Amino acid sequence: MGMNVSSGGGSSEPEVMVDINTTPLIDVMLVLLIMLIITIPIQMHAVKMNLPVGNPPPPAVQPEVVQIDIDFDGTTTWNGTLVPDEATLEQKFSQVAAEPDQAEIHLRPNRLAPYKDVAAVLAAAQREGATKIGLIGNEQYM
Repeated sequence: MGMNVSSGGGSSEPEVMVDINTTPLIDVMLVLLIMLIITIPIQMHAVKMNLPVGNPPPPAVQPEVVQIDIDFDGTTTWNGTLVPDEATLEQKFSQVAAEPDQAEIHLRPNRLAPYKDVAAVLAAAQREGATKIGLIGNEQYM
């Protein structure tokens, strides 16, 4: 709030205040805004979906599982068989990717295995188109 002080020019009449008092206008606007917010109905967006009821039946054929182990020194085994080089590994991945129903690939790296070896196996799987791949044995890192 401000106060209008005369300049002391000698006249005894107070100066006329020309500024409009906006406080009542702001109060009225706030009340109208609150009334508008209260009266607007809450929008409930719902999408009707026909979801299946119950548990889905188990798959008729269990998928084949390929176990890939990476040892602490970087050696890779495919279902217990040593994979000598990356070209052989990519060939095995391309065979898995070519099947109509791809096998599940379980990748289990040793806790001390270098990250570059694990990343190389994952990159080879991605390049060849193997999509069902998962890391198992993660509880050893907790």
